[in-house]
Amino acid sequence: MSLSAYKNTIKATESPRAIERRVLSQMNQRLGAHQSEYDATEAGGARLGILAGPLREALNDNVRLWLEFKADLSKPGNTLPPELRAGLLSLAIFVERQTSLILSGQGTVKALMDVNAPLIAALQTQGSEAA
Repeated sequence: MSLSAYKNTIKATESPRAIERRVLSQMNQRLGAHQSEYDATEAGGARLGILAGPLREALNDNVRLWLEFKADLSKPGNTLPPELRAGLLSLAIFVERQTSLILSGQGTVKALMDVNAPLIAALQTQGSEAA
């Protein structure tokens, strides 16, 4: 099966919330693979060395995902309740700022994982209630 056929199959069989949950879970796994090493290292130059590896790509992918969420949440036709949209938009801004801090050798990867984790849990609960 080609990659595009596989992607089309996933889109046809997974709900948008299930896809969001799966992608956020993958992001947290990727971030988690480097979180302990980065967060335990003193801020500054040593952390920048860790960023030369796969952590940088994971951070960039995570912030891109949140930028997509932010764009979707900002659309006039978004049907989420205004309070929830506002809260998620605030989280998106936090993710952008925290990612910038991490990329400059400051901040913690755990903070990003702590943002993703409750959303993963909420999307899991939401999916279970729909079944």
